[in-house]
Amino acid sequence: MLSTGSSRAFLALATLAFAPALAATPAAALQASGGITVISYNIHAGKDAEQQPNLERVAAVLDTLGADIVLLQEVDRRTARSGGEDQVATLERLTGMRAAFAKSLDFQGGEYGIAALSRWPIESVRVLPLPTEPPLKRSNGSEDPLVALYIVVATPAGRVHVLNTHLTAEGPGTNRKQQLVGLLAHVRRLVPPDAPLILGGDFNARPDSDEIAATTLALEDAWAACGAGADAGNTFPAHAPDRRIDYIFLRGLRCDAARVHATLASDHRPLVVRLRALVP
Repeated sequence: MLSTGSSRAFLALATLAFAPALAATPAAALQASGGITVISYNIHAGKDAEQQPNLERVAAVLDTLGADIVLLQEVDRRTARSGGEDQVATLERLTGMRAAFAKSLDFQGGEYGIAALSRWPIESVRVLPLPTEPPLKRSNGSEDPLVALYIVVATPAGRVHVLNTHLTAEGPGTNRKQQLVGLLAHVRRLVPPDAPLILGGDFNARPDSDEIAATTLALEDAWAACGAGADAGNTFPAHAPDRRIDYIFLRGLRCDAARVHATLASDHRPLVVRLRALVP
């Protein structure tokens, strides 16, 4: 566990990474266009908690929820455990949405990582490394690099910058803190300070953690802003959620509603947020 001094230093560093954005106001606020439904969903490598294939159920959930932009974690492409299926291509076909993928590592003859789906054109895609020192290791001794997926979506209201990530659940919280500082630094360098921004994913951190406290210094936690439901935003485990570890954070967008959708299609439940562009 970090000392109090180290935690304060982490929070200060995260604040500095976003300092110009904190004071910025959108140069040209987006016009409202009926709203955007954004979902963050860990799909457990295409299987539910009982290890049964789930991609058709995941696609059905996204259709039921009217998803416009989806942030997916734990996604396989052509791995042995998934029978060689390209889960990104399958979800793209089943949903009719556009897709982007970011590889975290080579795995069982294929790739494992995170993905995004969009109802609208994806103008650009970048994969951003989130290194730690020392490097994270898997149980077999190999390195376990994590990444963020950065896309720019051309919505009817204008461009929205979207980042998806899956922070480590392994080791001490210092690993997640390093990854988060790296992520915020990428945002500071790459995303215009007046641009609408969505940052989400599986953070593997509770709401009272340093990681989440630091993020909310710069961005709005959608659940805290407009969440509703007796589940308190808890998303894991799907059969009886008792912890909130999946998040959507915002800048330059207004949160109208947030909820957790009850489904057993994965070992997580999806977080669903309804957003609206800021109006001047």
